[in-house]
Amino acid sequence: MHSNALITNDRNAREVSGLIDEISHATSSEQTLAAVVDGLSPDVVDSIRRALVTERQELSSMLSAYQEAKRGNLEPLKQRASGDLGDMLIVARIAKGWSQKELARQIGLREQAVQRYEAERYRSISLAGFFRVAKALGLTIAADVQSPADTPWLSLPSLDISAVEAQKVLKHARENGWLEDGGTDESALSQLKRYISEHVGTHGKPSLFRTGLTVENYADDWSLLCWKAQVTRQAKSLIDAHKIKYRPLDVSWLKELPKLSTQADGPLRAKEFLLHHGIVLLAERNVPGMKVDGAAFLVEDIPVIGLTLRRDALDNFWFTLLHEVAHVVLHYRTGLAAGFFDDIETREIDALEAEADRFAGSLLIPQDIWLRSPARIAKAADTIERFAKQLGISPAVVFGRIRMERQNYAIFSDKIGLGQVRKQFFQQ
Repeated sequence: MHSNALITNDRNAREVSGLIDEISHATSSEQTLAAVVDGLSPDVVDSIRRALVTERQELSSMLSAYQEAKRGNLEPLKQRASGDLGDMLIVARIAKGWSQKELARQIGLREQAVQRYEAERYRSISLAGFFRVAKALGLTIAADVQSPADTPWLSLPSLDISAVEAQKVLKHARENGWLEDGGTDESALSQLKRYISEHVGTHGKPSLFRTGLTVENYADDWSLLCWKAQVTRQAKSLIDAHKIKYRPLDVSWLKELPKLSTQADGPLRAKEFLLHHGIVLLAERNVPGMKVDGAAFLVEDIPVIGLTLRRDALDNFWFTLLHEVAHVVLHYRTGLAAGFFDDIETREIDALEAEADRFAGSLLIPQDIWLRSPARIAKAADTIERFAKQLGISPAVVFGRIRMERQNYAIFSDKIGLGQVRKQFFQQ
């Protein structure tokens, strides 16, 4: 089922209906919800409850639009399609009362081929194939040329970049194995342009990349687009290899994730742990000048977290990771399709970023416990280390929080696990 929230067939509809029932049951009473979120702090539970309510509302809207279309009222489904050409083909099929199997028979393909095309919103189909499907459905395709500003999702990024920018990205791509064949600068740049065009064509391009409150326009930022394309390629390989499935209702694992911070190889363990729960975690070095610590977005409905590790310290790793996990858990249907690209040092943040900050902080150190703890105002390291041991988390996490809250980064600089993360992910 696609994250842009169109139900495409009866099987999807049954899946969504089942999820709605599960969420309704989980949120029907405090006792029932407690079984789902057992062991999590009250403020984390409140955030999860709100996220589940949002999830149920969105799923109900999806199901209603599909059911209305089956009854002949296409408007809700067309509104959800938002003019997307691939989605409009799906709407047209449903309007004719055809199943995917029937459409496949009409155009001489296997049912599985139509299922794949619709799952990808016809992103990989040839132009001739697209017109073939449209003709079978009785659609007339008309072109309406608009400015890129009017259709930011469909527009390709600018391929005209400065020589300085091109050399910077090419150098980074070569050093980090992004290219199939290094070749000449001209051939390497052509590869990068092809990667970007394919990435945007398949996954779309949000008009704005969120980096805190400023929400600057990075849609044509080659560094960021190349980085995201590389993370996406790696994620796609893992998704295909492991047949990953993410279940938004499953949050019981959240309380176990911070405990991995006590292990020397905790960051790598976190990668395997999250994969087991349907989330892909990848570390990919940032292109010089990129102000991104972490990102969370969707690849084929699977949450992907990308970390740059530009600050090589355990405290930063665990907070950044939990911040992106918060986006996955809380904003799966309210922002993850567009993606979050975060600079953890940004002081001005919007409501969704603030919510992710609070969620991450409380997962690591429950707020009610933190406010009562002597470690919060302690000057001696042993008091702080004892507190971390009581919580079952790495002392580096607590020292990092103290440095941040006191806005004094000169203290405890030898306690935050400097140099302990990159070597686990980046093999020389």
